[in-house]
Amino acid sequence: MSELSNQKCEACQADAPKVTDQELAELMKIIPDWVPVARDGIMQLEREFTFKNFKLAMAFANKVGELAEAEFHHPSILLEWGKVTVTWWTHKINGLHKNDFICAAKTDELQQ
Repeated sequence: MSELSNQKCEACQADAPKVTDQELAELMKIIPDWVPVARDGIMQLEREFTFKNFKLAMAFANKVGELAEAEFHHPSILLEWGKVTVTWWTHKINGLHKNDFICAAKTDELQQ
């Protein structure tokens, strides 16, 4: 279990601070399988998980959904045959908040 996965998401307001470039670099060391991507100028964290079939991929996507509800922080989940792509970002601030890294670390543990 990582230090991040032991934390809980905090309620985020529209004026919450985005992670700085320095924080991003440090946090990415903890979740190295995730990729920071910019879409429409919004930084996001993304990772693709692969599975042997659709049923296993769907079960994982459902686990991510349960995690999202428990943390009250919701990602984009793309379910395909044998693959689930999870993308975390904080909608209220149009970018990355520490919550996204907490949820990414928790998502990693769902596959173990």
